[in-house]
Amino acid sequence: MQVDRLKRVLLSLPDLALRTGWLRDFLAKHPAHDQATVLNTLCEHNERADPQAREAILVVALVFAALGECTLVDDLRAQAEARHLLSLARLVRRAPPSLLPSPPEPPVPDYGAGRELTVGERKSLARSPNRRAFEKLLRDPHPLVIRQLLENPRLTEDDVVRIAARRPVRSEALAAIAAHGRWLSRPRVRLAVLFNPGSPPALAMPLLAVCTRCELTEVRNHSESSPVLRGAAHELLERLPPLADSEAPPFTLQ
Repeated sequence: MQVDRLKRVLLSLPDLALRTGWLRDFLAKHPAHDQATVLNTLCEHNERADPQAREAILVVALVFAALGECTLVDDLRAQAEARHLLSLARLVRRAPPSLLPSPPEPPVPDYGAGRELTVGERKSLARSPNRRAFEKLLRDPHPLVIRQLLENPRLTEDDVVRIAARRPVRSEALAAIAAHGRWLSRPRVRLAVLFNPGSPPALAMPLLAVCTRCELTEVRNHSESSPVLRGAAHELLERLPPLADSEAPPFTLQ
């Protein structure tokens, strides 16, 4: 598939779920060589600030953030290294694991029942349209509870930013956010992930491709971001065309 057709197909689909689903199907059906060729070209177009590529790269970033470390990503890294596909290499760059110790298992919040609620009871609260328990649910350590809460239509962007920005952060909570692409499509949520020193590199690295010039500068200068993440942000800044009079806001698709 040529990159122009990839962009055309992705942008013809009306919502983010359909776009990410189609891209996952494309990656499953095509060999790594073909995937690497088209994705590298798309990344190059995005680095040259092509508007259609920028819209399409959001879908790519969300899919790869959700994939994390897997065989598909390893195969693409191998293709990028063997064929000197530098733009693709930036998208799937491996970073050393965080030196931060694994955070201890946080306690289950006191939901006021006089006992520790079961996971099933907490999931039921997370489904409720009543926000009364949200303050405690946002601190719940169980990934199934967080996943259920992320499906709640009463959840707001501010709530998700709080989950993503928590220190120390649990990787399961960030993986749950990544599985809901509609939240990672929001710039504030993406930046909360990128600024959090506990974010898994395989989740954070693809998100740099969607960042604006100002956001890349913030990541590069952010003392808590990993050195590899800051280095990748610097490389992307160097690749951007000269600054125009105005820069379009980051693309989001609801």
